[in-house]
Amino acid sequence: MAAQMQAEMFNAVAAIGSLDVQLVYFRGWNECVASRWLSDARALRSVMSGIACKAGHTQIGKVLRHVSKEHQKQPIDAVVFIGDACEETPAELYEATCSVPVFLFQEGSNPQISAIFATLAKLTGGAHVEFNANSPLTLVELLKAVATFAAGGTKALANQASAAARLLLTQIKK
Repeated sequence: MAAQMQAEMFNAVAAIGSLDVQLVYFRGWNECVASRWLSDARALRSVMSGIACKAGHTQIGKVLRHVSKEHQKQPIDAVVFIGDACEETPAELYEATCSVPVFLFQEGSNPQISAIFATLAKLTGGAHVEFNANSPLTLVELLKAVATFAAGGTKALANQASAAARLLLTQIKK
């Protein structure tokens, strides 16, 4: 399902421009891996199909530090993080942020996680949205909206008629 959702991100921006995606994932206790930059859905699907989950703690700080390093090499327009937990110290995560808007899509509604994710979104100029795992269409629409933002900025996002685009705009403008 995740690979299909990512493919829809690429399709959503086809009329606006191109979209390069780097998949960064963590698993286990100390593994954090970044793919090469990908510009088509088939390549992303191929990378995603080779990933298996392992129990462990979140490594969001590593992801944010990776984004910061990559952003120094080439501009990054947006980061999407999808998750349901955060075992890291909030202050350390806040220190690891950079000027790239981070869109945090939280599965579930844990208030402690929501507070951390909302603060990360605010610090970076991104957005935080909770979603229910039983409604994957919501996440698809959010991913399409972020892809539109990454490809064309707030102007392109404002031209979208979706509820997801309007929701993200209310937070990005703050």
